[in-house]
Amino acid sequence: MECGLLFSGGKDSALAALLLDEFYDVTLVTAHFGVTDDWQHAEEAAEALGFAFEEIELDTDVADTAVERMRDDGFPRSGIQQVHEAALEAVAAKYEIVADGTRRDDRVPTVSRAVAQSLEDRHDVDYVAPLSGFGRNAVDDLVETHLVVESGPSEEVPKGDYETELRARIRERWNEAIISEVFPDHEQTRVVGRA
Repeated sequence: MECGLLFSGGKDSALAALLLDEFYDVTLVTAHFGVTDDWQHAEEAAEALGFAFEEIELDTDVADTAVERMRDDGFPRSGIQQVHEAALEAVAAKYEIVADGTRRDDRVPTVSRAVAQSLEDRHDVDYVAPLSGFGRNAVDDLVETHLVVESGPSEEVPKGDYETELRARIRERWNEAIISEVFPDHEQTRVVGRA
């Protein structure tokens, strides 16, 4: 069965791909808005892991609505959640199995039972979240054993995730100060191969 796994090039979605590979024909899918070419980092990670790759361009209206909400809220959670759900919808239009790398203890994005069931019912697909039973420590232990990753501040370790393009969209629409107001400093990871 064909599985489209939302893929950022980071450790969670990479580990999800390794887990799903036993059961499905996995294609790693990066959703972007065409704002930057950072999605190509995810393509490089997919190649390093040995998986098929596809990029899907979402409507920029999704990004614009998300950054407006993020600016109004003063934090990224709701905007990133909105983009993730739009990306799941796009993958559901092309694959019979839709997956992502969301963990049990993720703050954002998350996929509620209601959202998963709605996606499945409306698109006649199966939604799979192989890391939903794993906490951060368990994921980190598995990543250390099975993947080679780079890590650092978000601006220094670009990958094909929503945050990179949403930051760029905020920069285009407003300024750098708004990015600092909305996004907390945090570490990103980018997969560069298998261990």
